Formats: sequence, C-alpha cells, structure tokens
Amino acid sequence: MNSNANNHVAVQPFRPIMVPPDSSYTCLMSIVRNLAGVAKGMSITFGEMLQPTQVENYPDGPGPLRGAVFQDRFRGKHILQRDENGLEKCVACFLCAAACPANCIFIEAAENTEEQRISSSERYAKVYNIDYNRCIFCGYCVEACPTDAITHGHGFELASLNATNLVMRKEDMLVPVAALTAAK
Repeated sequence: MNSNANNHVAVQPFRPIMVPPDSSYTCLMSIVRNLAGVAKGMSITFGEMLQPTQVENYPDGPGPLRGAVFQDRFRGKHILQRDENGLEKCVACFLCAAACPANCIFIEAAENTEEQRISSSERYAKVYNIDYNRCIFCGYCVEACPTDAITHGHGFELASLNATNLVMRKEDMLVPVAALTAAK
C-alpha cells in the first residue's frame, strides 16, 4: 500500500479570538478614527464637486499654440536651425545619430560645392530623417550636436493614424529662410 494514503492532517477546531474586556474602548476609538478619516476625505471630494471646472482652452485658444501653455524645457518636435546667413547649421557629423538610444535618426551626408553652398562647412546633411515612431524625446541628440543645429521646439501635435506620416524629413524640420529675415 501507498504510505501517503495513511497520512492524515489533523484539523484544529475553530477558536474565536478572545478580546480582553479593557480593549473595547481602543477598538471603538479605532472605528471612530477610521470613520472620521473617510468623512474628511469625502468632504474634500464633495467640496471639489461643487467648484466650477477649470480647463485649458485648447484647441480653441488664441495664438499659434491655441491656448496650450508650455514650460521652457518642453521637448517637442525637433527643429533644424539655420545660421545668420541662412545656411544650414548641420554639418553632417552624425553625432546626433550616434547619441540617439532609439536609433531613430537617419543622415546621409553630401559635399558642399562652391556653386551650391548648403551649409558653412564642407559637408551638409543631404538627407536628415527622424522617425517619431521610435523617438523617445530624450534630448540626447540636442545635447550631442556641436553646432546647435538640432533643437527641440514646442510642436506637440504629432499624432497620426498613418505611421509613415511620423517620419519627418529635413524639409519638415528646417527653419524657413523667411523666418530668419522676419526675425531681423
């Protein structure tokens, strides 16, 4: 026969926990304190329910941000900067792509010629793409850039139903020349 079949577990009879007679006061006070805490919390909740709701006026607000308010350190859509002469600041050094932990920056470099000057350096970024499907907005690319060519702007409306629309090309991110002349 199997030896496990003969093993029985002894079941202890139920014994109610005996509360000493002098602790009834502390038990009662514990219940009162708990109810007071719940009442205090509910009074705050009901008080807030009666207050008017305060919301930001986005997307119907005034200005280019349409009522949205940002902190200075907000990391939005990337912007490729130009220098004071209107040339691109990016010199295609690939440091931003190397610093990117998400590997979302793709750059192709090309050589500047005397006839066609794109940047002040000998090279420029012929192709500069950022895949916002992968970007985590960490800011490492901005920190790594030696010429301050890439910065974070305040663009925040990047949502799209089509993933191919989230690959931003150089033309989408580059500051227009007209914006430089208007700033002067």
